[in-house]
Amino acid sequence: MRTTTLIPRRIATTGITVLGAAGIATAALTGTAHAQAPAKPAAKVLSADSATAAEHVATQAAHAKAAKDGKDGKDGKKAEDYPDNLDGWIREAMSIMKKHGIPGSYDGIKRNIIRESGGDPNAVNDWDINAQKGIPSKGLLQVIQPTFDQYHVKGTADKLTDPVANIVAACNYAADRYGTMDNVDSAY
Repeated sequence: MRTTTLIPRRIATTGITVLGAAGIATAALTGTAHAQAPAKPAAKVLSADSATAAEHVATQAAHAKAAKDGKDGKDGKKAEDYPDNLDGWIREAMSIMKKHGIPGSYDGIKRNIIRESGGDPNAVNDWDINAQKGIPSKGLLQVIQPTFDQYHVKGTADKLTDPVANIVAACNYAADRYGTMDNVDSAY
């Protein structure tokens, strides 16, 4: 396999250095921990898994019904309706994590999601050592099935690629191993 390293072209314009869009995106998304890392193939993006999507939609529908009723049915408090996007998944996961005492900040979670999957809940890594052993990393935070099973939090979907369940399980694992997802700055 041939690896090519692309170097952004710099053009000086009245004292301002202009990088190509790819250079700016790379600089914005990668930290110093990844500055010298060799290029790796991106996680394979699969088409949306209809079972996962249906399960997540069902969960969202249940939350919407609870919100419409004005209560979540457990402690009498009003349920929050979360949008079905990265921001909503992180906020919903953080709400669940708070109830279970699992640490993690919005910024720490999002930083790791962007690095691991680019925000794609159906991302699958089919090239690393786990994939070679037949258990590929999947989802927003690239979790393998055995880790998901061990750190899954009751009350979240029992599906590795469910965005909220993936975030909560990964943060539960990171809390156990590193203290919090905020302490994770590379593949974990």
